[in-house]
Amino acid sequence: MSQMYGNGKEMEDTDQVDPGFISFFTKLPSKSPELGTLRLFLRTSNDQYYAAYGPDAYYVAQNVYHTNSVIKYLGAGGRSSGLASVSMKVSVAHMLLRDALTTKQLRVEIWVPDAGQGKKSVKFRLDKEASPGNLQAVEDLLFVNSDFVSAPIVMAIKLATAPLAESTHTKVRSVGVAFADTTSREIGVSDFIDNELFSNLESLVIQLSVKEAVIPTGTISGTTDRDIDLNKLRAVLDRCGVVVTERKPSEFTVKTLSHDLPQLLKSHVGPSSTADSSTTISQLTLPTAPSALSALLLYLSLLNDTSNHGMYSIKTHDLAQYMKLDASALRALNLVEGPNKLTSNQNTTLFGVLDKCKTAQGSRLLGTWLKQPLINLHEICKRQNLVQIFANDTNSRRTLQDEYMKAMPDLLRICKRFLKSIATLEDVVRVYQVVLKIPGMIESLGGIQSDDEQDSVLLEEVYLNGIKECESSLEKYGEMVEQTLDLKELDNHNYLIKPDYDPRLQELAEKLAEIRDGLDEEHRKTGEELDLELDKKLHLENNQDAKNLPKRYIELGTNKSGVYFTTSRLKQHAEDFKEASAAYAKTQHGVVKQVIEIAATYTPVLETLNTILAHLDVILSFAHVAVNNQYVKPEVMKQGSGSLVLNEARHPCLELQEGIAFIPNDVEMIKDKSEFQIITGPNMGGKSTYIRQVGVIVLMAQIGSFVPCASAQIPVFDSILCRVGAGDSQLKGVSTFMAEMLETATILRSATRDSLVIIDELGRGTSTYDGFGLAWAISEYIASQIHAFCMFATHFHELTSLDQQIPHVKNLHVVAHVTESDKGTVDQDIALLYKVEPGISDQSFGIHVAELANFPQDVIKLAKKNAQELEDYNDSEPTKEFSPDVVNSGISIMEDFFRKWSSDNGENGDEDVNMDDDDDDEVQLNNLKKHVNEIRPLIQENPWLQSIITAL
Repeated sequence: MSQMYGNGKEMEDTDQVDPGFISFFTKLPSKSPELGTLRLFLRTSNDQYYAAYGPDAYYVAQNVYHTNSVIKYLGAGGRSSGLASVSMKVSVAHMLLRDALTTKQLRVEIWVPDAGQGKKSVKFRLDKEASPGNLQAVEDLLFVNSDFVSAPIVMAIKLATAPLAESTHTKVRSVGVAFADTTSREIGVSDFIDNELFSNLESLVIQLSVKEAVIPTGTISGTTDRDIDLNKLRAVLDRCGVVVTERKPSEFTVKTLSHDLPQLLKSHVGPSSTADSSTTISQLTLPTAPSALSALLLYLSLLNDTSNHGMYSIKTHDLAQYMKLDASALRALNLVEGPNKLTSNQNTTLFGVLDKCKTAQGSRLLGTWLKQPLINLHEICKRQNLVQIFANDTNSRRTLQDEYMKAMPDLLRICKRFLKSIATLEDVVRVYQVVLKIPGMIESLGGIQSDDEQDSVLLEEVYLNGIKECESSLEKYGEMVEQTLDLKELDNHNYLIKPDYDPRLQELAEKLAEIRDGLDEEHRKTGEELDLELDKKLHLENNQDAKNLPKRYIELGTNKSGVYFTTSRLKQHAEDFKEASAAYAKTQHGVVKQVIEIAATYTPVLETLNTILAHLDVILSFAHVAVNNQYVKPEVMKQGSGSLVLNEARHPCLELQEGIAFIPNDVEMIKDKSEFQIITGPNMGGKSTYIRQVGVIVLMAQIGSFVPCASAQIPVFDSILCRVGAGDSQLKGVSTFMAEMLETATILRSATRDSLVIIDELGRGTSTYDGFGLAWAISEYIASQIHAFCMFATHFHELTSLDQQIPHVKNLHVVAHVTESDKGTVDQDIALLYKVEPGISDQSFGIHVAELANFPQDVIKLAKKNAQELEDYNDSEPTKEFSPDVVNSGISIMEDFFRKWSSDNGENGDEDVNMDDDDDDEVQLNNLKKHVNEIRPLIQENPWLQSIITAL
């Protein structure tokens, strides 16, 4: 640990000598990790290191060192009032900042010493700022040796109102969004109408994997319509795990957008960009999105970086081209790792199961596909046919994965380095190595064996034609590298320009060779003179030999392996070699710059090749997983037709967990016959797994993957909407039940006839009667009004009678084998079989789960006693329906009884005014008995009255 913060003493001394830093720090704007910002200071004492102060110091101590003992307190007050500080090595600080931005979703600030302040600076300036969606300022600092697993997407959102129709005064919410991926240099916009729950916006945020959202500032406790909508918007973004950044409303204006945007776009760079952009850039004609786009460009400062000019593309994102997913579906289906992951087991998420990609761009594309399942049947089938081709040809698949895809770098990252002029010869060589691999890749793709001629056509269309075009375009690149770089030195990991490429380099190279010859000669001469083997180093094995060395030898040191020495001539040659190498490097710098500028002109080709490679990598990964996990190709049918039939379906994540012997189940949801299914059964019996695996399998089919079934027939769904296990969020003022109701409201507003709805235990956060009432009403509405495919797992067994009212509601239950124990009828032993069968389960077995959790036996016994009493009580409740005549007759009998009894008591009260209370009570009791005896024959003749009295 001392190595990690070994500069702490130097830092402390610096601050003690310059107490002005403490004064400077206290005047900075108040920010802390709790507010979402981590601030680090780059210190330059004897060596560079980073320091954190105040609340940030405590954050670093806990998250890096996991102890507060590393904290030092600066100033006269010490621990009581001093400024907390922690220091870190540069490499450790970079790891911390990467984690803060990508996992913890924090903003970061890096402060550096103010110019002219020297080593003991007390004043600092803000050098770099970054946020989860905007990594531009730090990506070359923090991610130089690592690739982005997912692209950082930042979105700007503008809310407006629009008339519902020209003939009405009704207003609807119009949402305009703009988003940017600075890695692939793409800008997107979208304009759509949304409801008060912002369901469409939630789906868009999920589809794009948005990390950060820029919205206009608003009053948190405001009461205007605008502020109310902004608060709802914040809640939706928070539910999706998006960091919210507020900016002034004035930034959401389009004053200079028509001038600024063309400077960034590829097709509008050059003299023609002075034309009227509003007529050539269709996105600028959208009603609301341009305002969001203006704020986005300003927030990302894209125009300030000239390397961005003419390099961005723009598109309009159609929300309807992909399946809609909500934030709850993301969690319920375990698509990707959550922000607070508790396990490193990659098989806990669908992404982990399917990600056998060999490239960073492939993994990124897979993450995008998981959140953007297709609804175009033709495109779904095309992907699945490609998977089938590679699944059938194991040798070609393995060759492509191991020999070619594994060698492919992240070309997007390299292209960006080329354009920013920060690339190195190593980047040039890595692209050259890709060029060398292309012919073999083409040969492997062209040699795939298939009985279907359409397979060859498909491979040509999707991969081979594009790769061949890239090969042709990159032919000159390969020639350029071979002419300029010294390829012989690559084996030694030396990236050098060829000496004969430049006369100055040739001269220095000859000098270096001469010096090398001198070194070799001195080495050989010494070996012969001392009779030593000419290995890499010459050393004497004992001190006695060293004492007999001629005077021209200079002893360097002694260790357990012997005595090391040098000569004055060798030292001179070494100094000459160092000087010549430095001169060579300096001279080749200008040539390297020219080479990189030439390489940068190939970025459009490399970006096209990158897209093809990413697609191929994901398809190969799908095929690899399908073969190794025994998945099958599903039969996917067009939207609105067919039924959902899965034979021996399995959960792709759960079946791969250690110690699990997964039991498959069949699923049959026939449209208009069994499209709504209610699943009951014991706790831990597999209800949740059963309904969730259906959602996962449907999603897998619509991204083009094979599925974990024996066979599968799946219609295209327009959305998967889930309501599962919501948790409290007290800090945000949202209870379990409110979270549950918000998710359910989204389902009721968003679901269509072609949706798949998954509901797990609805109505548990309130009273039993309210919960059951809501569950029944929601189920009935989905089944009778929406007609969506729905799987509803519940412990409300009364809900199963819904099948008596709606014919396409079917009941299923998970099977549990129950045996009576030796202790009597109250105690039972249960064996969970994890099989799903038609029919109803009339028990939940919650007490058995409590026993498995090792509850105290006294608690278990009391629970069983109370449960038995409640069951006996419920069994006695009236369940029979009576005719209106019987009920009305019973009511008349009771009304007559109460009228006579009340009248009798009133007369007695008037006459016996001097009676004491005890006598009065006794008289009333006798009167009650008398009147009950009088109407007893009538009660016995009325079954409704008998049931009421029995229940009481």
